Amino acid sequence: MAATLNQGNGDLSEVHEINVTPFIDVILVLLIIFMVAAPLATVDIAVDLPASNAQPQPRPDKPVYLTVKPDLSLSVGNETVGRSTLPGALDASTNGQKDTRIFLRADKLVPYGEVMQVMNMLRAAGYLKVALVGMEQASSP
Repeated sequence: MAATLNQGNGDLSEVHEINVTPFIDVILVLLIIFMVAAPLATVDIAVDLPASNAQPQPRPDKPVYLTVKPDLSLSVGNETVGRSTLPGALDASTNGQKDTRIFLRADKLVPYGEVMQVMNMLRAAGYLKVALVGMEQASSP
């Protein structure tokens, strides 16, 4: 709080103005601290990711599931298919409709690169609508 001397009668009176200079100094110091600390807080990890493009679409009434098993074999629905016969099996399951969404399931033990190879096979077969299926974890209380 600031006080001033009133020269007329000699008693002290309060000044009702805010001195903002210390406030600005504190703000500038904090600004400099955050400007220096912000680049240090970012983490950059180099990861060689395979390419993919996916578009969200509504789920159909009767979905077509493509499963990648731990031994890297493929299944369309409940039928095991080879990698070379995958486009024909998908055409049979979807009645030749290339805009059908394919739900891709993969075991936890399947490497990420293998999943991306299967997605590239789907794209090469003309199936561009691919959805990845996973298990939801129960939220802890």
